[in-house]
Amino acid sequence: MSTTRHLVNRQRRLATVAAAERTATPTATPTTVPEPAGPDTESRSESEPAGEPEADKEEKAEEAAEKAPRSAGPLRLRVSLPAVLCVLTVLLGSFAAWSFTSAGSLRDEPGRQNTALTDISRTSEVKGQITEAVGAVFSYNYASPAKADTAVKTYLVGKAVQQHKDMLAEVRAQAPKQKLVLTTTVTESGVELLDGDRARLLIFADQSNTRTGKSQETTYAAAMFAVDAVRRGGSWRISAIDTFSR
Repeated sequence: MSTTRHLVNRQRRLATVAAAERTATPTATPTTVPEPAGPDTESRSESEPAGEPEADKEEKAEEAAEKAPRSAGPLRLRVSLPAVLCVLTVLLGSFAAWSFTSAGSLRDEPGRQNTALTDISRTSEVKGQITEAVGAVFSYNYASPAKADTAVKTYLVGKAVQQHKDMLAEVRAQAPKQKLVLTTTVTESGVELLDGDRARLLIFADQSNTRTGKSQETTYAAAMFAVDAVRRGGSWRISAIDTFSR
């Protein structure tokens, strides 16, 4: 179906043909010598039909342009956009799942329940009481063994009682003969875990062992060990001793 432009072009073509016909009717017929037909003339006649106006060429070019297939660019965009959105949805969903899992694992970590990182007053309390307990139970004077027994009953519970007995068995046996005085002083301590009424501490201590017999002699040693502690009756007590030895 022709458009308005096609109708205009067709009218121009008809006007051009009519003008050409009027021009082709001469008042006088001159004698002319026909130009010999050569190869160039024949090829022009075949490729360019005589009498075809320029308007027809423009009309044909416009019709060919309208019939030509349109670019597939917008179609490709409409097809690829949903695919991109689908990929983004999958990625965002995966990230959300990973974030939720990571947050849950962080909440379940033991460090998140370790109030030694946040409860300063309770951390200070357990450090002070366990420091006193270590100094008392790991010190021994041959002249007053009852004091050591009282310290054991006051500061030790659970398996720590037997562990302490095994560790100081030789000292107790040699103390009366050599008049031994064992003194333990905590130089540093750190709360590794504090969870409610349970705690674990790392202890650094200096020990001096003095023989007060005829020839007095003192030896010094450093010690490092860990203790587990429990809070009972408002006081912290040592429940286990770990000397890191197998």
